[in-house]
Amino acid sequence: MIHLPVLITDLGLILAAAGITTLLFKRIKQPLVLGYILAGLLVGPHVEFIPTVTDKESIHIWAEIGVIFLLFSLGLEFSFKKLVKVGGSASITAIVEVVFMLIIGFVAGKAMGWATMDSIFLGGILSVSSTTIIIRAFEELGVKHKKFAGLVFGVLIVEDLVAILLLVLLSTLAVSQQFAGAEMLISILKLCFFLVLWFIGGIFLVPTFLKATKKLMNDETMLIVSIALCLIMVLLAVKVGFSPALGAFIMGSILAETTQAERIEHLTKSVKDLFAAIFFVSVGMLIDPSILVDYAVPIVVITIATILGKFLSSGMGALVSGQPLKTAVQTGLSLAQIGEFSFIIATLGLTLKVTSDFLYPIAVAVSAITTFTTPYLIKASEPFYFFLERNLPKRWVEALNRYSSSTAGITTLSDWKVLLKSYTFNTIIHSVILISIAILGSRYLQPFITGIFPGDNGIVISLVLTLIIMTPFLWALAIRRIEKKAYAHLWLNKKYTRGPLVALEGLRIALAIFFVGFLIFQFYNTWLAIAIALVLIVSGMFIFSRKLQGFYNRLESRFLLNLNAREAQNAQPEILPWDTHLAELVVAPESKLVGHTLIELSIREKYGVNIALIERGKIMIPTPGRDERLYPNDKVMVIGTDNQLAMITELFAGSVDESMEETNFPKKDMTLQKIVVNTNSPIYGQSIRSSGIRETTQGLVVGIERNGERILNPDSNMVFENEDIVWIVGNNKKVPELLKQSV
Repeated sequence: MIHLPVLITDLGLILAAAGITTLLFKRIKQPLVLGYILAGLLVGPHVEFIPTVTDKESIHIWAEIGVIFLLFSLGLEFSFKKLVKVGGSASITAIVEVVFMLIIGFVAGKAMGWATMDSIFLGGILSVSSTTIIIRAFEELGVKHKKFAGLVFGVLIVEDLVAILLLVLLSTLAVSQQFAGAEMLISILKLCFFLVLWFIGGIFLVPTFLKATKKLMNDETMLIVSIALCLIMVLLAVKVGFSPALGAFIMGSILAETTQAERIEHLTKSVKDLFAAIFFVSVGMLIDPSILVDYAVPIVVITIATILGKFLSSGMGALVSGQPLKTAVQTGLSLAQIGEFSFIIATLGLTLKVTSDFLYPIAVAVSAITTFTTPYLIKASEPFYFFLERNLPKRWVEALNRYSSSTAGITTLSDWKVLLKSYTFNTIIHSVILISIAILGSRYLQPFITGIFPGDNGIVISLVLTLIIMTPFLWALAIRRIEKKAYAHLWLNKKYTRGPLVALEGLRIALAIFFVGFLIFQFYNTWLAIAIALVLIVSGMFIFSRKLQGFYNRLESRFLLNLNAREAQNAQPEILPWDTHLAELVVAPESKLVGHTLIELSIREKYGVNIALIERGKIMIPTPGRDERLYPNDKVMVIGTDNQLAMITELFAGSVDESMEETNFPKKDMTLQKIVVNTNSPIYGQSIRSSGIRETTQGLVVGIERNGERILNPDSNMVFENEDIVWIVGNNKKVPELLKQSV
């Protein structure tokens, strides 16, 4: 008789149970993740009336692979450029939420008499919302076009990075078993160092490799190469002391910046779905129903703490960041759940054996309950806002509206802020590169060279080669001119700014000299050798400055070319203080809009919605005229309130862009911005029609705030008055010029 390995039997049992439960959950329109967890509970050791998985160790290995691919796919959706474009509102909201939920989780755990490590891990479990569940709920409820959805997506991007940081910090804390501030700081610095290094190296090398091999890449080879890159980064992460999940997430975020990102995401989706299903089934296998019964009260307490805590912390964060009350309420109720990252954090505590057995099933139970409640909370968010607006003191609501109006719009940066920001980035990036080159040179290059040239000759050769590699980056750190315009403005102010500028330049040179000394000290510990090498390298940097500049510029150009190869996506515009925002709709071929001019359709007159831009293939038509016609598959950027956009979505045959976060525009130049009119403004005293705003900014005036009154879609004959706040959707490079003239 042929013997079938136990692993294959168990895998068949797992997938059969998962298949049945997911079909059932698909039928009742519930998240598939819950179906997988239920399948794991059924085939786990605690349910005896059906066949049970026997080789648990092998299943745990498959589950670890599932975590790797789950984090890899999250990285593909993340990307560091998205994080940079998230903006202050989402960042502030996410940070406030995470900090408060960490505190709430810890306090709740201690109040129930739990151990300190259980309470700390509970805070980590509660601090991160579920990207998968929220996106699915938004799709099912059709609210992706609404104003708050953009903020929620931004918060989720920040939370993904915070979750990675939490994994590192909780691992460090679990190993040390104490709050060692120095150890925590070292872990954070180490994480930041490798994040910067991997991002720079990955963006420089991976897109170049994919571009060079593009003609050889069919779907099969692209799949193999993508998985290989993921696992190579996993190996690197483990080598330097991080979790495999971190490596997978980083490689996913690097590939997200390439032109092949969508293709890779499509090809790896099936692999991710398979292993993620095994992971979630393994989550269910660890649940003991008797523990859920025994800890029913803590589950209820933690569920309430999760929903109320996330609603209050996210809502408060959104309000602090300048969002109106409605957006804050909708955001808070949308984020009121925990999900996949919570499972991973709970698994970490179980794997490291620092948390009690009851914490894991409690976390899963709370996740299941909050997953069920999420769609209902999102539905109830708008009625709940109206309830608050009616019952809160009127002066509170007016104060919140004034605050959101005053914090929205364009913020100008002083020359000092521009310069210091650029110098900080320049210093951090090149310091990371120089430290990594010095370490690689001393640990790997020197043994290799001295194996060929024994003795001092090998040491000298390896030192010289390492210095040559470091020289362009030393030049960029110490000598390269950054933000020349801002620097020139500051230099002209002899009395107050020249001293600090000279000190800043001196600090840059001193830092470069330090890194040279650091490198040489890795090879020689004699001060004479260090002094001689310092003199030689500093002299060489000044003598060959022009050649170094040319070489460095080529390196930088290649890096920026790779970084910007994929067109910027998810360019979230600045948002009006009232419920008006930008969205993109697609004209379906069967739409009644096809073939009609804008004047015939009268969309603005009927629905109060402005059309800001039409994208037709590669043709961009900003602020289209009234005689412009709409054609099938035109992408139309419109501006209106949530209700207005919901009404016109039907006109476009429901073809809302399926993912706001993947809006594809140099259209990125079209944003929503504000100017404040004063008596020195060139548009003061002129009507909207005669002001020339349409011609000079390729823009539309979509709102005016005057003496506390908001006028949406003002008449073109309205005259601008002093202290009018004017909202314009237009070219973001041209509107600021109008702002400067208005100051």
